[in-house]
Amino acid sequence: MSAHPTPPQPEPVLFEAVCTAHQSLDDRGMRAVAILVIVASAAVAILFSALGAWPVIGFTGLEVVLVLGLLSRHRRGARRAVEILALVGDRLEVRRTDARGRREELTLDPYWARVSVEERPGTVSRLVLRERRRDVEIGGLLGDAERRELAAMLSEALRRYREPVFDNPQLRE
Repeated sequence: MSAHPTPPQPEPVLFEAVCTAHQSLDDRGMRAVAILVIVASAAVAILFSALGAWPVIGFTGLEVVLVLGLLSRHRRGARRAVEILALVGDRLEVRRTDARGRREELTLDPYWARVSVEERPGTVSRLVLRERRRDVEIGGLLGDAERRELAAMLSEALRRYREPVFDNPQLRE
């Protein structure tokens, strides 16, 4: 008998999708926006100070701080928001972290889980995981095309889970 017990083997990951919010503004773009805001604010401040309304300079400075602060806060929250869907072993896990850092974990039975895309006229479609009497909306961070792609891939992974193909070498010719 071995003195060291063997560690348990991790369950195989059959499917995993990481959903993040679209980041259209990288660091270089943020610098460009900051420069644009500062230059526009400075132009307004110079114009009003030339007209004799020098107290406006303080307000334009506050506007710059407010606009850049809110943009920075929004970007930081969008980077933090993530949703992970994982089909591991005999469970489908949905792990979410929102922009404020709050975490939520849900576990579904993949045998009973079904994926559906609900069309909503005039707005973005809704992607829902249904398990018996429970509905879980997923893909909230994604656009419409990405939701449809996720639905197709997750449906295929759940189908492969429910209908496994066994390879029996004795039945081969």
